[in-house]
Amino acid sequence: MRALNPDQLRSFAQVIELGGFSAAAERLHLTQPAVSQQVRQLERRFSLKLIERVGRNVAPTVAGLELLAHARRIEAVIASATEAMARHATGRLGRVRIGTGATACIHLLPPVLRDLRERLPSLEIAVATGNTAHILKLLEDNALDVGLVTLPVRGRALSITPVLDDEFVAIASPEAPPLPRRVTPAVLVTRPLVLYEPGAQTRRIVDQWCGRKRSSIKPVMELGSVEAIKELVGAGLGYYGILPRMAVSNERKRGSLVVNSLTPRLSRKLALVLRRDKRLDRGLREVVNALTRLGTRS
Repeated sequence: MRALNPDQLRSFAQVIELGGFSAAAERLHLTQPAVSQQVRQLERRFSLKLIERVGRNVAPTVAGLELLAHARRIEAVIASATEAMARHATGRLGRVRIGTGATACIHLLPPVLRDLRERLPSLEIAVATGNTAHILKLLEDNALDVGLVTLPVRGRALSITPVLDDEFVAIASPEAPPLPRRVTPAVLVTRPLVLYEPGAQTRRIVDQWCGRKRSSIKPVMELGSVEAIKELVGAGLGYYGILPRMAVSNERKRGSLVVNSLTPRLSRKLALVLRRDKRLDRGLREVVNALTRLGTRS
């Protein structure tokens, strides 16, 4: 059997992912007949129907769906080989793509990235932010190399390494009525709270901590930004909030926010996540090692 043609596999994958031959042709800078011919050649090679029409769109057959998974892995291997050869030609360490949440990006990554830049100036690092589910999807699609996300994370194809335990704290402005020494869910029920929006991992952690008091807590505001919550609580409006300690360390030092531990203690675990089949070249290995040491910085 003759060797697989990477161009045919690429055209086939694009047709499936974009839902049509025209869109795939535009993405690949080819004509639609050229893309159609490549897919037909692939089908003739295997003597199988790989794509079928569903209304105006196309969808993979059962065989096509399985081939798509192989095509993605083959494309990743080819891209990795091409990048490796380019590094040899230019002396560069290549590019590493990191995915994490906005809070970790703002409060954890800067010193790590600064250290990497000083030690490895030829290493290019790109950072994408999003929630845990979004980062995991990008990792599975090989659109990211490594993720720093909040546990729990599941997936047989993923390598998961806990690196940091981040405590949650109650925050208030210096002008707000002070909280008692023991800040429990029962205490916070009586206070006007600004919380993270429902559905996010941060909010789920807080809701679980509240337990039976959860139904009694009625936030005055629910926001999708940790920075916005800090601004509102610190504005002297008498609001309180619950946020990761890492997000408020600077405000506590400046005295713009009062920070109290929670009882019982509440924390989240951050973990490094990679695909198990991910090849650890030197650049990625340096990034993983730097992120693994995050726990020693706290």
